[in-house]
Amino acid sequence: MTYPEAIEFLYSLRWFGAKFGLTHTFKLADLAGNPQNELRFVHVAGTNGKGSTCAMLESIYRAAGLRVGLFTSPHLVAFSERIQVNRQPILESEVAELIAEIQPLLNQFPIEEHPTFFEVVTVMALRYFAAQNCDLVIWETGLGGRLDATNIVNPLASVITNIHYDHQKYLGESLASIAAEKAGIIKPLIPVITGAQEPDALAVIRQTARDQNAPLTMVQPAQAHEPPLDTLSLPLLGEHQRMNAAVALAVVQTLGRIADPVSARQTRETAAPKPQTLSPLTAGLRTAADDEVTRLGLSQVHWPGRLQLVIRSSGQKVLLDGAHNLNGAQSLAAALRTYFPEARPVFILGILRDKDWSHMCELLAPLASRILLVPVHSERTAEPHGLAEVCRRVNHQATVTEHASLEAALSDSAKDGFVAIAGSLYLIGEAMELLQLSPAKAMEERGLNEWIAP
Repeated sequence: MTYPEAIEFLYSLRWFGAKFGLTHTFKLADLAGNPQNELRFVHVAGTNGKGSTCAMLESIYRAAGLRVGLFTSPHLVAFSERIQVNRQPILESEVAELIAEIQPLLNQFPIEEHPTFFEVVTVMALRYFAAQNCDLVIWETGLGGRLDATNIVNPLASVITNIHYDHQKYLGESLASIAAEKAGIIKPLIPVITGAQEPDALAVIRQTARDQNAPLTMVQPAQAHEPPLDTLSLPLLGEHQRMNAAVALAVVQTLGRIADPVSARQTRETAAPKPQTLSPLTAGLRTAADDEVTRLGLSQVHWPGRLQLVIRSSGQKVLLDGAHNLNGAQSLAAALRTYFPEARPVFILGILRDKDWSHMCELLAPLASRILLVPVHSERTAEPHGLAEVCRRVNHQATVTEHASLEAALSDSAKDGFVAIAGSLYLIGEAMELLQLSPAKAMEERGLNEWIAP
């Protein structure tokens, strides 16, 4: 199988849409040899900050000398971003090989039970991390947690970064219902770490941890300014990233106190590896808890597309931030006031229609000197015309224009000194290609992020 053929196959899986439940993933993993039983995980859920927290944990544990797998979604430009070992993306040849191995297994499913794109990719990642002999895998949920395909693992720690409104159609209309879905990753006796602050959400997480007899660590905002974070200059901008760092630090400290990773988790008899394979992991978990190792890991963390400031050859400043929901827009607005208090950037906005786009525009438009509205390269895009009505209402001084594409908006803003691009990670991926911040792919792979059947 060639890589283009593998990508075409992955695109074909979109026909199976999104299904919530673990039955098919468990079955596919079983057919693939249950690679999850050979691995150790930190499982990360939450509304915002999952990817950043995962990147921080990966960087810390890699600095501690472990071989670390990283599984995240969505990707910005290339599919291979989703599956990395020591921050090296999976090779195209390895993607093709894994697809060729997994295709025959899919024939054992009736068509109505065929695994989805995300279920297939989850098992692909498990096989890859096992083959790569990863000491630890930082494992990000897709949507929710309880019924998410990633929830077939038994982790060393369960992490819930925060709880905000997003994906209400699937997770429920209240913070309590959203929290219940995220808290579905909590396992019996497994430590839980959360940065959630909302009382209704926190009450659900507390109760779930209590029901599972899982020790709970609650990270408070003040901890983002305590040693060793108080003197650390994070490469990632934003006060919210300092909170993500505090959550990551709490995870590292919790696992650093675990003498034997297996004794700290409930697992099937077949899942327990030989005792001698535990020593490098145990040593790495303890090493990572050292302040200097933590500082080193956090000082080197890289997570593109999240308040990423780029200075182009022309001198133009471009700020890229996914800001894909209301809380993300609040964080972006706060960061602009903190880091660029005198600036009024030109905003290029593109938002998905299943987000709270009206309130997002109300937050961001008043900060702009000019607003360029574009469609997101997604079937779920909000129409620029609707965004324009809100932006004009909340910012009478700014010129608001609608553009047929991001490329057209970038051309229109080429001579502006400061441009902020925000509203969707899909839009950020397209911007990274157009701005040549990431190599363009021979086959367009950003469309693989679409999980709704065409």
